[in-house]
Amino acid sequence: MPNVPIMNSATLLSFLAVDLLLVCVPGADWAYTIAAGLRGRSVLTAVAGLVSGYGLHTALATAGLAVLVAGSPVLLTALTVAGAGYLVWLGWAVLRRPAAPGADDALSTDARRVFLRGAAISGLNPKGLLLYLSVLPQFLTVRGDHLPVPMQTATLGLLHMAACAAVYLTAGVLARAVLTARPAAARAVTRTSGAAMLGIGAFLLVERLATLS
Repeated sequence: MPNVPIMNSATLLSFLAVDLLLVCVPGADWAYTIAAGLRGRSVLTAVAGLVSGYGLHTALATAGLAVLVAGSPVLLTALTVAGAGYLVWLGWAVLRRPAAPGADDALSTDARRVFLRGAAISGLNPKGLLLYLSVLPQFLTVRGDHLPVPMQTATLGLLHMAACAAVYLTAGVLARAVLTARPAAARAVTRTSGAAMLGIGAFLLVERLATLS
């Protein structure tokens, strides 16, 4: 039987180690997952939305569009500004209405909104753009008897999605378990998450706009 090219296991493990470090760094995804965890049944839907956003990143990278974006400063700036602006808006909204355990609001009752908001957060997340445009390409092998680059890209993208699902589900469930009986602590954590989203978005906006001046 002919040898079927596969990805090197050492490469996969190296990418997973780096990827988990990035995923475990608190950011917009964490903030959204924790807020969802405080609303109970929205955790799975919120995480599904976040993962689907990275699914879009994976599809675009596999199709080669990530390279196009990386080579176009104008397009990269536009995406970064859009993502940062959305984080600022969402962070301000969370600060105005911090989540509390059992809160009966749109986020807990409208699954479609929960999913789409999660997809928008991860789809426009600058950290996600960094991963797919800068980190992931370093683990691709273009020479020798290996999988085609698009298949390697898809494999690494799927691995990232799996890591996100595992980490964010754990964070959401733990937030619900630990903070459900502590409304004051829950509101404090949510406000911190909102402030983090707002701060990250504002920093990215200032940094990106400064490069244009």
